Amino acid sequence: MRALVGVTALGFASYCLTLASLPTYAVLGGSSAATAGLVTAVFLLVTITVQGTVPALSARFGQMPVLGAGLLAMGLPSPLYALDDGLPWLCLLSAVRGAGFAVLTVLGSTLAAQVAPRERRGEAIGIYGLAIAVPNLVAVPLGVALVLDGHETVLAWLAALPVVGLVFVPVLGRAVAGHPAAVASTRGRTAALAALLPSVVLFAVTLAGGGVVTYLPIERPEGSTVTVALILFGVTAALARWRAGLLADRLGGRGLLAVSVGAGVAGMLLLAAGLVGATGVLLAGAAVFGAGYGAVQNLTLLAAFARAGEGGTTSASAVWNAAFDAGTAAGAALLGLLAAGVGLPWTFVLSAALLAAVLPLAVVCAGRGVDPRGETPEPLP
Repeated sequence: MRALVGVTALGFASYCLTLASLPTYAVLGGSSAATAGLVTAVFLLVTITVQGTVPALSARFGQMPVLGAGLLAMGLPSPLYALDDGLPWLCLLSAVRGAGFAVLTVLGSTLAAQVAPRERRGEAIGIYGLAIAVPNLVAVPLGVALVLDGHETVLAWLAALPVVGLVFVPVLGRAVAGHPAAVASTRGRTAALAALLPSVVLFAVTLAGGGVVTYLPIERPEGSTVTVALILFGVTAALARWRAGLLADRLGGRGLLAVSVGAGVAGMLLLAAGLVGATGVLLAGAAVFGAGYGAVQNLTLLAAFARAGEGGTTSASAVWNAAFDAGTAAGAALLGLLAAGVGLPWTFVLSAALLAAVLPLAVVCAGRGVDPRGETPEPLP
Protein backbone atom coordinates (compact mmCIF):
# COMPACT_ATOMS: atom_id res chain seq x y z
CA MET A 1 0.00 0.00 0.00
CA ARG A 2 2.85 2.40 0.76
CA ALA A 3 4.34 1.69 -2.67
CA LEU A 4 1.00 2.38 -4.34
CA VAL A 5 0.66 5.64 -2.41
CA GLY A 6 4.15 6.62 -3.59
CA VAL A 7 3.40 5.92 -7.26
CA THR A 8 -0.01 7.63 -7.07
CA ALA A 9 1.20 10.74 -5.24
CA LEU A 10 4.11 11.26 -7.64
CA GLY A 11 1.94 10.72 -10.72
CA PHE A 12 -0.89 12.97 -9.59
CA ALA A 13 1.55 15.62 -8.40
CA SER A 14 2.79 15.81 -12.00
CA TYR A 15 -0.77 15.99 -13.32
CA CYS A 16 -1.89 18.63 -10.80
CA LEU A 17 1.22 20.78 -11.23
CA THR A 18 0.43 21.22 -14.92
CA LEU A 19 -3.39 21.15 -14.85
CA ALA A 20 -3.96 24.88 -14.36
CA SER A 21 -0.44 26.16 -14.98
CA LEU A 22 -0.04 25.08 -18.62
CA PRO A 23 -2.98 27.17 -19.91
CA THR A 24 -1.52 30.11 -17.97
CA TYR A 25 1.91 29.38 -19.47
CA ALA A 26 0.38 29.37 -22.96
CA VAL A 27 -1.36 32.72 -22.42
CA LEU A 28 1.86 34.29 -21.11
CA GLY A 29 3.54 32.98 -24.25
CA GLY A 30 1.09 34.79 -26.52
CA SER A 31 -1.80 32.34 -26.97
CA SER A 32 -5.32 33.68 -26.55
CA ALA A 33 -7.28 32.88 -23.41
CA ALA A 34 -9.97 31.31 -25.60
CA THR A 35 -7.59 28.68 -27.00
CA ALA A 36 -5.32 28.07 -24.01
CA GLY A 37 -7.71 25.44 -22.65
CA LEU A 38 -6.82 23.21 -25.60
CA VAL A 39 -3.80 21.99 -23.63
CA THR A 40 -6.06 20.46 -20.98
CA ALA A 41 -8.62 19.30 -23.55
CA VAL A 42 -6.00 17.39 -25.55
CA PHE A 43 -4.60 15.83 -22.38
CA LEU A 44 -7.99 14.57 -21.20
CA LEU A 45 -9.14 13.45 -24.66
CA VAL A 46 -6.08 11.24 -25.04
CA THR A 47 -6.49 10.03 -21.45
CA ILE A 48 -10.09 8.91 -22.02
CA THR A 49 -9.19 7.26 -25.34
CA VAL A 50 -6.23 5.30 -23.97
CA GLN A 51 -7.99 4.20 -20.77
CA GLY A 52 -10.06 1.74 -22.77
CA THR A 53 -6.93 0.00 -24.07
CA VAL A 54 -5.23 -0.51 -20.70
CA PRO A 55 -6.95 -3.82 -19.82
CA ALA A 56 -5.87 -5.40 -23.11
CA LEU A 57 -2.33 -4.04 -22.80
CA SER A 58 -2.10 -5.36 -19.23
CA ALA A 59 -3.31 -8.79 -20.32
CA ARG A 60 -0.72 -8.94 -23.09
CA PHE A 61 2.34 -7.39 -21.47
CA GLY A 62 1.59 -7.57 -17.74
CA GLN A 63 0.49 -4.86 -15.33
CA MET A 64 3.93 -3.78 -14.12
CA PRO A 65 5.54 -3.26 -17.56
CA VAL A 66 2.49 -1.24 -18.63
CA LEU A 67 2.56 0.78 -15.41
CA GLY A 68 6.28 1.48 -15.89
CA ALA A 69 5.67 2.64 -19.46
CA GLY A 70 2.87 4.90 -18.25
CA LEU A 71 5.08 6.54 -15.63
CA LEU A 72 7.77 7.15 -18.25
CA ALA A 73 5.22 8.61 -20.69
CA MET A 74 4.06 11.05 -18.01
CA GLY A 75 7.47 12.02 -16.71
CA LEU A 76 10.02 11.98 -19.53
CA PRO A 77 8.36 14.60 -21.80
CA SER A 78 7.70 17.04 -18.94
CA PRO A 79 11.07 18.87 -18.85
CA LEU A 80 10.57 19.64 -22.55
CA TYR A 81 7.79 22.09 -21.63
CA ALA A 82 10.56 24.57 -20.78
CA LEU A 83 11.78 24.62 -24.41
CA ASP A 84 8.77 26.40 -25.92
CA ASP A 85 5.54 28.02 -24.73
CA GLY A 86 3.77 27.71 -28.08
CA LEU A 87 0.36 26.04 -27.99
CA PRO A 88 1.12 23.30 -30.58
CA TRP A 89 4.23 22.22 -28.65
CA LEU A 90 2.41 22.18 -25.32
CA CYS A 91 -0.45 20.16 -26.81
CA LEU A 92 1.94 17.62 -28.36
CA LEU A 93 3.70 16.96 -25.06
CA SER A 94 0.38 16.87 -23.22
CA ALA A 95 -0.93 14.22 -25.61
CA VAL A 96 1.97 11.92 -24.72
CA ARG A 97 1.55 12.61 -21.01
CA GLY A 98 -2.20 12.03 -21.28
CA ALA A 99 -1.53 8.48 -22.49
CA GLY A 100 0.69 7.88 -19.47
CA PHE A 101 -1.92 9.35 -17.15
CA ALA A 102 -4.51 6.95 -18.57
CA VAL A 103 -2.34 4.02 -17.51
CA LEU A 104 -1.76 5.47 -14.04
CA THR A 105 -5.46 6.08 -13.37
CA VAL A 106 -6.66 2.67 -14.53
CA LEU A 107 -3.92 0.59 -12.93
CA GLY A 108 -3.77 2.76 -9.81
CA SER A 109 -7.37 2.08 -8.85
CA THR A 110 -7.01 -1.56 -9.92
CA LEU A 111 -3.97 -2.05 -7.69
CA ALA A 112 -5.77 -0.39 -4.78
CA ALA A 113 -8.22 -3.30 -4.93
CA GLN A 114 -5.49 -5.92 -5.31
CA VAL A 115 -2.91 -4.98 -2.68
CA ALA A 116 -5.26 -5.18 0.31
CA PRO A 117 -7.30 -8.05 1.77
CA ARG A 118 -10.85 -8.02 0.45
CA GLU A 119 -12.27 -7.17 3.86
CA ARG A 120 -10.17 -3.96 3.85
CA ARG A 121 -10.66 -3.04 0.20
CA GLY A 122 -12.75 0.04 0.99
CA GLU A 123 -10.06 1.36 3.31
CA ALA A 124 -7.37 0.75 0.67
CA ILE A 125 -9.35 2.62 -1.97
CA GLY A 126 -9.90 5.43 0.54
CA ILE A 127 -6.16 5.73 1.18
CA TYR A 128 -5.59 5.68 -2.57
CA GLY A 129 -8.06 8.58 -2.80
CA LEU A 130 -6.08 10.54 -0.23
CA ALA A 131 -2.92 9.98 -2.29
CA ILE A 132 -4.76 11.72 -5.14
CA ALA A 133 -6.40 14.46 -3.10
CA VAL A 134 -3.35 15.77 -1.25
CA PRO A 135 -1.35 16.54 -4.44
CA ASN A 136 -4.48 18.17 -5.84
CA LEU A 137 -4.73 20.54 -2.87
CA VAL A 138 -1.04 21.48 -2.96
CA ALA A 139 0.22 21.11 -6.53
CA VAL A 140 -2.48 23.01 -8.46
CA PRO A 141 -1.84 26.39 -6.78
CA LEU A 142 1.92 25.70 -6.66
CA GLY A 143 2.08 25.12 -10.41
CA VAL A 144 0.27 28.36 -11.19
CA ALA A 145 2.48 30.30 -8.75
CA LEU A 146 5.66 28.94 -10.38
CA VAL A 147 4.53 29.99 -13.86
CA LEU A 148 3.37 33.44 -12.76
CA ASP A 149 6.73 33.99 -11.01
CA GLY A 150 8.66 33.03 -14.15
CA HIS A 151 9.86 29.62 -12.88
CA GLU A 152 8.43 27.52 -15.70
CA THR A 153 11.66 25.51 -15.93
CA VAL A 154 11.30 24.47 -12.29
CA LEU A 155 7.69 23.49 -13.00
CA ALA A 156 8.73 21.43 -16.03
CA TRP A 157 11.30 19.43 -14.06
CA LEU A 158 8.97 18.91 -11.10
CA ALA A 159 6.41 17.49 -13.51
CA ALA A 160 8.90 14.70 -14.27
CA LEU A 161 8.24 13.19 -10.80
CA PRO A 162 6.47 10.07 -12.19
CA VAL A 163 9.85 8.76 -13.32
CA VAL A 164 10.84 8.52 -9.64
CA GLY A 165 7.80 6.30 -9.15
CA LEU A 166 9.56 3.53 -11.08
CA VAL A 167 11.37 2.53 -7.87
CA PHE A 168 8.01 1.36 -6.44
CA VAL A 169 7.00 -0.80 -9.40
CA PRO A 170 8.93 -3.97 -8.35
CA VAL A 171 7.35 -3.80 -4.88
CA LEU A 172 3.88 -3.59 -6.40
CA GLY A 173 4.70 -6.43 -8.78
CA ARG A 174 5.57 -8.74 -5.90
CA ALA A 175 2.45 -7.70 -3.97
CA VAL A 176 -0.02 -8.61 -6.73
CA ALA A 177 1.79 -11.63 -8.20
CA GLY A 178 -0.75 -14.37 -8.80
CA HIS A 179 -3.82 -12.16 -8.42
CA PRO A 180 -6.45 -13.06 -11.08
CA ALA A 181 -6.49 -9.58 -12.59
CA ALA A 182 -2.69 -9.42 -12.57
CA VAL A 183 -2.41 -12.64 -14.56
CA ALA A 184 -4.95 -11.95 -17.27
CA SER A 185 -7.82 -9.66 -18.17
CA THR A 186 -10.59 -12.23 -17.95
CA ARG A 187 -14.22 -11.52 -18.75
CA GLY A 188 -13.16 -8.09 -20.03
CA ARG A 189 -16.38 -7.20 -21.86
CA THR A 190 -18.62 -8.69 -19.16
CA ALA A 191 -16.69 -6.86 -16.44
CA ALA A 192 -16.90 -3.57 -18.33
CA LEU A 193 -20.67 -3.93 -18.70
CA ALA A 194 -20.99 -4.84 -15.02
CA ALA A 195 -19.15 -1.64 -14.07
CA LEU A 196 -21.33 0.54 -16.30
CA LEU A 197 -24.14 1.26 -13.84
CA PRO A 198 -21.93 2.59 -11.01
CA SER A 199 -20.00 4.55 -13.63
CA VAL A 200 -23.18 6.30 -14.79
CA VAL A 201 -23.75 7.46 -11.20
CA LEU A 202 -20.14 8.63 -11.02
CA PHE A 203 -20.48 10.47 -14.36
CA ALA A 204 -23.46 12.48 -13.07
CA VAL A 205 -21.64 13.47 -9.87
CA THR A 206 -18.36 14.40 -11.57
CA LEU A 207 -20.31 16.39 -14.19
CA ALA A 208 -21.72 18.50 -11.37
CA GLY A 209 -18.26 18.72 -9.78
CA GLY A 210 -16.68 19.85 -13.04
CA GLY A 211 -19.22 22.66 -13.23
CA VAL A 212 -18.57 23.73 -9.64
CA VAL A 213 -14.78 24.01 -9.90
CA THR A 214 -14.92 25.64 -13.34
CA TYR A 215 -17.67 28.21 -13.00
CA LEU A 216 -17.87 29.09 -9.32
CA PRO A 217 -14.64 31.19 -9.56
CA ILE A 218 -15.99 32.88 -12.70
CA GLU A 219 -19.33 33.72 -11.05
CA ARG A 220 -17.72 35.01 -7.84
CA PRO A 221 -14.23 36.28 -8.80
CA GLU A 222 -14.07 38.91 -6.07
CA GLY A 223 -12.75 38.39 -2.54
CA SER A 224 -11.76 35.16 -0.86
CA THR A 225 -15.17 33.48 -0.72
CA VAL A 226 -14.62 31.18 -3.68
CA THR A 227 -11.12 30.29 -2.53
CA VAL A 228 -12.47 29.21 0.84
CA ALA A 229 -15.34 27.37 -0.85
CA LEU A 230 -13.01 25.40 -3.10
CA ILE A 231 -10.74 24.55 -0.17
CA LEU A 232 -13.76 23.27 1.78
CA PHE A 233 -14.86 21.29 -1.26
CA GLY A 234 -11.43 19.69 -1.66
CA VAL A 235 -10.93 18.88 2.03
CA THR A 236 -14.38 17.38 2.60
CA ALA A 237 -14.12 15.39 -0.64
CA ALA A 238 -10.80 13.89 0.43
CA LEU A 239 -11.98 13.04 3.93
CA ALA A 240 -15.28 11.58 2.73
CA ARG A 241 -13.56 9.45 0.09
CA TRP A 242 -11.32 8.00 2.80
CA ARG A 243 -13.96 7.48 5.49
CA ALA A 244 -16.56 6.09 3.10
CA GLY A 245 -14.22 3.21 2.39
CA LEU A 246 -13.92 2.37 6.08
CA LEU A 247 -17.70 2.46 6.49
CA ALA A 248 -18.17 0.23 3.46
CA ASP A 249 -15.78 -2.33 4.92
CA ARG A 250 -17.73 -2.43 8.19
CA LEU A 251 -21.31 -2.02 7.00
CA GLY A 252 -21.32 -3.14 3.38
CA GLY A 253 -22.19 -0.93 0.41
CA ARG A 254 -25.98 -0.94 0.71
CA GLY A 255 -27.48 2.46 1.42
CA LEU A 256 -24.20 4.39 1.64
CA LEU A 257 -24.06 5.25 -2.05
CA ALA A 258 -27.63 6.57 -2.12
CA VAL A 259 -26.94 8.70 0.96
CA SER A 260 -23.80 10.08 -0.69
CA VAL A 261 -25.65 11.00 -3.88
CA GLY A 262 -28.31 12.63 -1.67
CA ALA A 263 -25.58 14.73 -0.06
CA GLY A 264 -24.57 15.80 -3.56
CA VAL A 265 -28.13 16.90 -4.30
CA ALA A 266 -28.32 18.90 -1.07
CA GLY A 267 -24.90 20.46 -1.68
CA MET A 268 -25.80 21.65 -5.19
CA LEU A 269 -29.05 23.20 -3.93
CA LEU A 270 -27.17 24.99 -1.15
CA LEU A 271 -24.60 26.26 -3.66
CA ALA A 272 -27.40 27.59 -5.86
CA ALA A 273 -29.03 29.32 -2.89
CA GLY A 274 -25.68 30.70 -1.74
CA LEU A 275 -25.02 32.33 -5.10
CA VAL A 276 -28.06 34.54 -4.63
CA GLY A 277 -28.02 34.68 -0.83
CA ALA A 278 -25.70 34.44 2.15
CA THR A 279 -22.03 33.58 1.88
CA GLY A 280 -22.38 31.07 4.72
CA VAL A 281 -24.90 29.08 2.67
CA LEU A 282 -22.48 28.98 -0.25
CA LEU A 283 -19.66 27.68 1.95
CA ALA A 284 -21.96 25.09 3.53
CA GLY A 285 -22.98 23.96 0.05
CA ALA A 286 -19.36 23.54 -1.01
CA ALA A 287 -18.62 21.43 2.08
CA VAL A 288 -21.73 19.24 1.77
CA PHE A 289 -21.30 18.72 -1.97
CA GLY A 290 -17.62 17.91 -1.46
CA ALA A 291 -18.54 15.21 1.06
CA GLY A 292 -21.00 13.61 -1.33
CA TYR A 293 -18.60 13.97 -4.26
CA GLY A 294 -15.75 12.23 -2.43
CA ALA A 295 -17.86 9.43 -0.98
CA VAL A 296 -19.46 8.65 -4.35
CA GLN A 297 -16.00 8.21 -5.90
CA ASN A 298 -15.05 5.53 -3.40
CA LEU A 299 -18.40 3.74 -3.29
CA THR A 300 -18.96 3.58 -7.05
CA LEU A 301 -15.47 2.13 -7.52
CA LEU A 302 -16.18 -0.49 -4.85
CA ALA A 303 -19.51 -1.30 -6.50
CA ALA A 304 -17.86 -1.59 -9.92
CA PHE A 305 -15.25 -4.02 -8.59
CA ALA A 306 -17.83 -6.06 -6.71
CA ARG A 307 -20.06 -6.41 -9.77
CA ALA A 308 -17.14 -7.21 -12.10
CA GLY A 309 -15.57 -9.94 -9.96
CA GLU A 310 -11.88 -10.46 -9.13
CA GLY A 311 -10.79 -11.22 -12.69
CA GLY A 312 -12.43 -8.10 -14.06
CA THR A 313 -10.97 -5.36 -11.88
CA THR A 314 -8.81 -3.83 -14.61
CA SER A 315 -11.70 -3.61 -17.08
CA ALA A 316 -13.98 -2.20 -14.37
CA SER A 317 -11.32 0.36 -13.46
CA ALA A 318 -11.02 1.46 -17.10
CA VAL A 319 -14.77 2.11 -17.37
CA TRP A 320 -14.89 3.88 -14.00
CA ASN A 321 -11.93 6.16 -14.80
CA ALA A 322 -13.29 7.01 -18.24
CA ALA A 323 -16.60 8.00 -16.63
CA PHE A 324 -14.77 10.16 -14.07
CA ASP A 325 -12.76 12.07 -16.69
CA ALA A 326 -15.64 12.33 -19.16
CA GLY A 327 -17.97 13.65 -16.47
CA THR A 328 -15.46 16.27 -15.35
CA ALA A 329 -14.84 17.38 -18.94
CA ALA A 330 -18.57 17.46 -19.73
CA GLY A 331 -19.28 19.53 -16.65
CA ALA A 332 -16.62 22.05 -17.60
CA ALA A 333 -18.00 22.36 -21.15
CA LEU A 334 -21.76 21.73 -21.11
CA LEU A 335 -22.70 23.46 -17.86
CA GLY A 336 -21.07 26.64 -19.15
CA LEU A 337 -23.42 26.64 -22.12
CA LEU A 338 -26.38 26.04 -19.82
CA ALA A 339 -25.28 28.79 -17.44
CA ALA A 340 -25.05 31.23 -20.33
CA GLY A 341 -28.76 30.70 -20.92
CA VAL A 342 -30.30 30.35 -17.46
CA GLY A 343 -27.58 31.59 -15.10
CA LEU A 344 -25.34 29.61 -12.77
CA PRO A 345 -27.78 29.31 -9.81
CA TRP A 346 -30.41 27.61 -11.99
CA THR A 347 -27.68 25.52 -13.62
CA PHE A 348 -26.77 24.19 -10.19
CA VAL A 349 -30.46 23.49 -9.47
CA LEU A 350 -30.72 21.49 -12.70
CA SER A 351 -27.52 19.65 -11.77
CA ALA A 352 -29.14 18.74 -8.45
CA ALA A 353 -32.13 17.41 -10.40
CA LEU A 354 -29.80 15.25 -12.49
CA LEU A 355 -28.24 13.82 -9.34
CA ALA A 356 -31.70 13.14 -7.91
CA ALA A 357 -32.56 11.29 -11.11
CA VAL A 358 -29.66 8.86 -10.64
CA LEU A 359 -30.58 8.08 -7.02
CA PRO A 360 -32.51 4.92 -8.08
CA LEU A 361 -29.44 3.76 -10.00
CA ALA A 362 -27.33 4.31 -6.89
CA VAL A 363 -29.63 2.01 -4.93
CA VAL A 364 -29.58 -0.68 -7.63
CA CYS A 365 -25.85 -0.70 -8.36
CA ALA A 366 -24.94 -0.84 -4.66
CA GLY A 367 -27.35 -3.68 -4.10
CA ARG A 368 -24.56 -6.14 -4.70
CA GLY A 369 -21.80 -4.01 -3.28
CA VAL A 370 -18.90 -5.12 -1.17
CA ASP A 371 -19.87 -7.49 1.60
CA PRO A 372 -18.23 -6.51 4.91
CA ARG A 373 -16.99 -10.10 5.30
CA GLY A 374 -15.00 -9.72 2.07
CA GLU A 375 -17.08 -12.06 -0.10
CA THR A 376 -17.07 -11.12 -3.76
CA PRO A 377 -20.04 -12.08 -5.94
CA GLU A 378 -19.83 -13.45 -9.41
CA PRO A 379 -19.71 -10.74 -12.12
CA LEU A 380 -23.06 -9.44 -13.28
CA PRO A 381 -23.91 -9.32 -16.97
